[in-house]
Amino acid sequence: MRHVVLLAPMLFIAAQVHAGDWPGWRGPNGNGVADGRSYPTAWSADDVAWTYKLNGIGASTPAVSGDSIFVTTTTGGKNLVTCIGSDGKERWEAKLGRSIDGKQGKDGTGANPSPVIDGERVFVYFKSGDFGCFSLTGELQWETNVFERFAEVTSETLWWDLGTSPVLTKDAIVVTMMHSGPSYLAAFNRRSGKLLWKHDRITDAPREAAQSYTTPIVTTNPAGREVIVVTGADYVTCHNAADGDELWRVGTLNPEHNEYFRSISSSVSSDGIVIAPYARGGTLTAIRMGGSGDVTKSHVMWTNADTAADVPTPTIANGRIYVLRDVKTARGTVDCLDLQTGRTIWSGQLERHRMTFRASPVLADGKLYVTRQDGTVFVLDALGDEFKVLATNKIAEEHTIATPVFVDGKILLRTQDHIYLIGA
Repeated sequence: MRHVVLLAPMLFIAAQVHAGDWPGWRGPNGNGVADGRSYPTAWSADDVAWTYKLNGIGASTPAVSGDSIFVTTTTGGKNLVTCIGSDGKERWEAKLGRSIDGKQGKDGTGANPSPVIDGERVFVYFKSGDFGCFSLTGELQWETNVFERFAEVTSETLWWDLGTSPVLTKDAIVVTMMHSGPSYLAAFNRRSGKLLWKHDRITDAPREAAQSYTTPIVTTNPAGREVIVVTGADYVTCHNAADGDELWRVGTLNPEHNEYFRSISSSVSSDGIVIAPYARGGTLTAIRMGGSGDVTKSHVMWTNADTAADVPTPTIANGRIYVLRDVKTARGTVDCLDLQTGRTIWSGQLERHRMTFRASPVLADGKLYVTRQDGTVFVLDALGDEFKVLATNKIAEEHTIATPVFVDGKILLRTQDHIYLIGA
């Protein structure tokens, strides 16, 4: 078992994420909503400020801290984290363990989990189980392999690819594992890598339904306590961020115990409500946060069986939920729902295409950005009361499943092979 801690001398300063940063997969607010204004609506190749050729492949969404961009890839049996400047020039590259290839064609790679930054450090996680922390200037702070450390994950227990990304709490960096074996949440000290707590997450999900690739939500409950909400293996569970203890759970996501309801699309929350996609794009469930124990009967507000997503995670803002459907019968349908009731405000069909959608939608400056697998980005009016496409953009025919990044009026589009900066 490998567990190495390397601590560079440094003064302790409270970590900060600054305005204009994109600290992790779902952005600065954790819900797919960007800060700032004046993002491009329509663009062409002439609007690309720079293009960076990636070393290796991956599907992670870049993280941004100040003028530094962090991205993960795998190549030649190595896991890599790369730092790129805001000018598109590489600053540093570092290795972390040995890579394991993906199983799901171009969608599954050894570098699907997205990096996370806390203003002082960047945390990276790979399909191989390698999990580590670097300073923003590239010095390794600590590393471990969670699969070896907990001796519970193998190619047989993890059926497909690792999709979950780490998340930050006030004091820790947290990873989850849901597979055909003992599933858990584990929290590590950000600075030292010391294990703070590990909590087993026990459910009765059958066969592939136990396989979940979702990323947790970190939020506060109605009592003001920091909590972690986890969706997968047929349940939504809420945990105390301080020690991982389960506070409540909802268990109606798979009432008929379908053996193959593996979950990919993550939950999202706002206004004390958790929105949970499930059933391979078959249902969307709203849960009022709070209570203790099994709150299925008391805290489920509504379930909508007419819309959901299998892979893209919904976006939530201003009392509205934006769902990008990717199941074959409704591929490219975008639904805008009322958060409190689940009622459809508007719904519309994007141009039909053989490619589907893997990236999650992002709301920026009143517009919804939706990215298709071939790199096409549709821009919709998010504030109106009807479905309206404002622009359709494409700069390259490249496989794209990473969610775009929005900072300071510019858009970072990560494809399998490149990162493009769009905007002046």
